[in-house]
Amino acid sequence: MTDVALDIADWRDAPRARANFIRWRRHALLAALIGAFIWMALATLPGPVMALVIGPVDKVLVDKSARTLSLLRDGKAVWSTKVSLGKNPTGQKRREGDQRTPEGVYKLIWGNDASTHHRSLLVSYPTKKQAARAVANGQAAGGGIMIHGQRQWWRWFNRSPLTNGCIGVSNLAMDVIWSAVALGTPIEIRP
Repeated sequence: MTDVALDIADWRDAPRARANFIRWRRHALLAALIGAFIWMALATLPGPVMALVIGPVDKVLVDKSARTLSLLRDGKAVWSTKVSLGKNPTGQKRREGDQRTPEGVYKLIWGNDASTHHRSLLVSYPTKKQAARAVANGQAAGGGIMIHGQRQWWRWFNRSPLTNGCIGVSNLAMDVIWSAVALGTPIEIRP
């Protein structure tokens, strides 16, 4: 067959090929939408379900040396996860920018469901005493210490390597914490 004959044959099949392409594109779009819906349902479901399994929580415990966060009920751990801490985690936070995670007993006082880091819970650091000590030394005590998930969507199951002093967890772990812990719950951060 000559090139002209092939061109004519292609021209005759063009409407059918175009219709097949349009049909295929619709199916691909529908499959993508269904896949996205299933992903969103499965990605947001484990946190609340785990919180129901865990039950009520009366304290959050962060062990900096073990790099773990545990949810406690009646003094016993009912759920734990690994955490990321600041670049300089050893010791008490003294001032803003020291890359340390504070130590002591605080409360979880505010939650942000629309955080840039998936979700976040604010720790009541600094206390009045810590803020006064920092001011006496001519420094800012720092603040905005949070338990938070990850900014990148691909960190759903793992935590980022470092934070600037916050307590970083995977997005999946943050969903569990978010669903299980009420505002006002005490948080103890141990060395």
